[in-house]
Amino acid sequence: MIAGEEPEHLTQAGRCRPQVDPLAASRAPGDPPWDVYLTGTVFLDIVFTGLDSAPVRGTESWARGMGSSPGGVANMAAALARLGLRTSLAAAFGDDHYGEYCWDALEQGEGIDLTPSRTVPGWHSPVTVSMAYEGERTMVSHGHEPPPEEPAPDRPPRARAAVASLTPGRRAPWIAEAARGGTRIFADVGWDETGAWDLAGLADLRHCEAFLPNAEEAKRYTGADCPRRAAHALTEHVPVAVVTLGAEGAYAVDRRTGEAAEVPAIAVEALDPTGAGDVFVAGFVTGSLAGWPLADRLAFAGLTAALSVQEFGGSLSAPGWFEIAAWWRKVQSLPAPQQDPAALRRYAFLDALLRPVDADGEVWPRRRAVPTIGFRPTR
Repeated sequence: MIAGEEPEHLTQAGRCRPQVDPLAASRAPGDPPWDVYLTGTVFLDIVFTGLDSAPVRGTESWARGMGSSPGGVANMAAALARLGLRTSLAAAFGDDHYGEYCWDALEQGEGIDLTPSRTVPGWHSPVTVSMAYEGERTMVSHGHEPPPEEPAPDRPPRARAAVASLTPGRRAPWIAEAARGGTRIFADVGWDETGAWDLAGLADLRHCEAFLPNAEEAKRYTGADCPRRAAHALTEHVPVAVVTLGAEGAYAVDRRTGEAAEVPAIAVEALDPTGAGDVFVAGFVTGSLAGWPLADRLAFAGLTAALSVQEFGGSLSAPGWFEIAAWWRKVQSLPAPQQDPAALRRYAFLDALLRPVDADGEVWPRRRAVPTIGFRPTR
């Protein structure tokens, strides 16, 4: 491997749009300019790979590979953009080289609109170092609080949907504003450090169309002893509840239609789970905006998340339509005993979507992630 060059699995999408537009059939004059809007903190992620075990105190560990990429909310933004959604992001960026790199990677590399974002003079970018080994990760982060001005504008741009991360006990005024303007809000939530686990503390949940917690979060918020019962209980507060079940897949309920769906997880060799939850949400938002049945949305979200954990990095690992098409071709070509026909039929809806994609060739220009910020590889 040439010095400064990264392994094939650490790649970024090139400067062009994906070949598949999942919303093509529903686009019309007068639509909002953006499919999805989101806001949050962008980190510079430095991912060390090829570690045989966790670092041991008092010793030095050498990694066989590494890569740099935007992280934090950038994981979600990249996942949405690679699935063909017109994505707009409001975030604060440091005016250091890290911030410049992340801005360029998102705007030029992924085609994400950064008009609502800003560069903050004198503020350095938050950084996370992630060490991947045995299918798990260990992370160390550093950063300072950004200036008190919120990166999210008072009036968010018009968008079909927005993804929000709810914080217990805190409102985000832009969520209500976006919902009043007709934006469909999809929300996840982090661990409740207060230990209250009170749904009343998630005040913005009432503005949301869908809520996507993991199994433990769902059970704690509802008091249910089973994540599936927790999903039904959550629909008293939000129309659509989606509960991720880890290795068991995911379960969803739509109160408006009475639908319930459960899709098993796809068995893959997990290398790095960084960003998998963000990719799952991006897949579900994509299917929702495209008007797919609940079970198809759930299956697609699980598939995109599964493909992401087979690669290293957060935003770097988010699959595009090329990766999805390559997986679909591969599983269809395997000998029958290796594939459950019923499981394959579950993904038959992909056929129509993937017709424009040539999974045998290079479908869009790619550029490599470089391990050192500012390094310029020779052409």
